[in-house]
Amino acid sequence: MWDEVRISPVEIAMPGGVGLTLRAYRLASELTPTEIEADEDDPFEARDRAAAARAAEEEGADQEGADEFAALLTEGDSGTKSERKSDGTVTTEDGKVVAEPDPADFADEAEEAEEEEPEDEEVPIFLSHRGKLLTFKTPESLTSFIRSGAPHDLAQLDTWATVAERVQSSDVDPAPDDRYELDLVVENLRGGHDTWDLPLLIAAGELARDLGHALRLKPVILALAPGSPLDDLDESLRSAESGGMGGFFGRRKLRKIGAQQASLGWRSIIGKISAAVDWRD
Repeated sequence: MWDEVRISPVEIAMPGGVGLTLRAYRLASELTPTEIEADEDDPFEARDRAAAARAAEEEGADQEGADEFAALLTEGDSGTKSERKSDGTVTTEDGKVVAEPDPADFADEAEEAEEEEPEDEEVPIFLSHRGKLLTFKTPESLTSFIRSGAPHDLAQLDTWATVAERVQSSDVDPAPDDRYELDLVVENLRGGHDTWDLPLLIAAGELARDLGHALRLKPVILALAPGSPLDDLDESLRSAESGGMGGFFGRRKLRKIGAQQASLGWRSIIGKISAAVDWRD
């Protein structure tokens, strides 16, 4: 059933206990992000404002250039008044066409617009509501919630009705790759480079990024952003895990990363995630 509906049960071990929830991946254009109290620095709101500002600037620049073009044509026509139509054609007051739109210009504009359009990538969405991750301690309680019809973000998926109709508590059995142990991360990092559990830490990074995006947790998004110390740690862990020469250089790079700094950074991330968990049983 889970393969059919493209949703997966997930188990997360946190300092507050082990919880079950659901996760799916869909194109960003198909989803409405979870509702939160947006502040000025909300990454989603900031992205939308920047896109709107760029569009307004481009529109203004295009109109200004068109007006200048029409004015030059008017000046060069022996004082005869001219009018620029919406399709780009310029005519004199007696109806004479003095300039026609160049199809190549429109083609260039279409290509530029296509290039500037952001890529519609696949993003995570969890069983959440108003920025809180809905988490359950038993398969029975999760199943009961799914059938209850209570509001949550996964309800927008086109396959949700199938889940609500068919799910049984015996279905809630996360695959090994969907089981995460956030409660062990800080302690493992504190143990030093020789004791670091690479698969544990890599999986924790994947989950934290998913939760940061899906729950709109700005501190988590920033802490794991490209170029951040914890992002460098994640890349080194992946290189070390890959083996071969890449693994050799990855392990060398890991040696240069402070265990204390890494553990403090991850402690903050796990604290932010834990604060966004809504235990329902």
